[in-house]
Amino acid sequence: MKKVSKEYETGDKATDRLIGELAKASNSAKTEHLLREILTTAVKLGKESSDKGDLKLANNALKELRYSFKVFSPYRNIKKVIIFGSARSSKRSGEYKMAEEFARKLTAKGYMIVTGGGPGVMEAGNKGAEAGKEFALNIRLPFEQKPNPYIDEKDKIINFKYFFTRKLVFVKETDATALFPGGFGTHDEGFEMLTLIQTGKSKPRPIVLMEPKGSKYWHTWRRYVTDHLLKKGFINKEDLNLFRIVKTVDEAIKYIENFYRVYHSIRYVSGLTAIRLNKEISAETLKFLNKEFKDILTSGEIRPAPPTDKEIQAGEHLNLPRIAMNFNMRHYGRLCEMIHIINRD
Repeated sequence: MKKVSKEYETGDKATDRLIGELAKASNSAKTEHLLREILTTAVKLGKESSDKGDLKLANNALKELRYSFKVFSPYRNIKKVIIFGSARSSKRSGEYKMAEEFARKLTAKGYMIVTGGGPGVMEAGNKGAEAGKEFALNIRLPFEQKPNPYIDEKDKIINFKYFFTRKLVFVKETDATALFPGGFGTHDEGFEMLTLIQTGKSKPRPIVLMEPKGSKYWHTWRRYVTDHLLKKGFINKEDLNLFRIVKTVDEAIKYIENFYRVYHSIRYVSGLTAIRLNKEISAETLKFLNKEFKDILTSGEIRPAPPTDKEIQAGEHLNLPRIAMNFNMRHYGRLCEMIHIINRD
């Protein structure tokens, strides 16, 4: 007999009935159950916590996420690139000029830019972007971080109280990451992005580490990663496939565009990994994938496949061809390597 999951409720029938009525008022049958759980969580939090600080944190975080989703929602079908780098870079620095050129050329190709909204490299990204094609996710700090003057549309500025909600939106709403030289914040964002992909908590994406002419910033960083992380077994060699160091803007843009040349997106469904493609891959490429990447499969082969039931229910890219495999959900560096090979087809 199939086990029936217990309804997520407060335990008070009158309260649960009111929550149900509020959820129905959302006018969305597809999301009513989720709204009901959100409302239930809010009520349970109020009943279980008398700490005003706890409630303020939960309240502010939810409001920041709600507003962010509202701002980004109309642009979900447009690819976006997040730019990270120092807030302290001068307008004369190589990274500032490089970030400005990068944003200008990317937006000319139809991409949108997302920055942290502050000065330095972030300012350069907003300055270079075409009008209306950039966002700024600003963090409220007692010093240093005020919105830069190059954000064309003020409704695309989102001010955050918390770093964690800001980071979540950075990852959720973008498709590629560009890291320029910077300080603790830049490394924090970069390492977190790498960790999320390495552990499968974020889907594969291109990550470019951009060095202006004459700089060895990221090559020095990579040497540290190799000497102290890889050689001591803290990461695997395959994890070095998660990023690319580039010396020019054109090289960075090519890397980002090539990442999505054949590969479209990925979906994990009950032990099955479905890779959606912009075009069918050749039989030769499929044969090569099965030969070279059998080590990341738990069983079976990499094979052409129709949309999964969950994809059909959600209407997710049903017109695209797919390959499917029983991925071990562990070697994400190898998965990214496989995506690069798919894109050569």
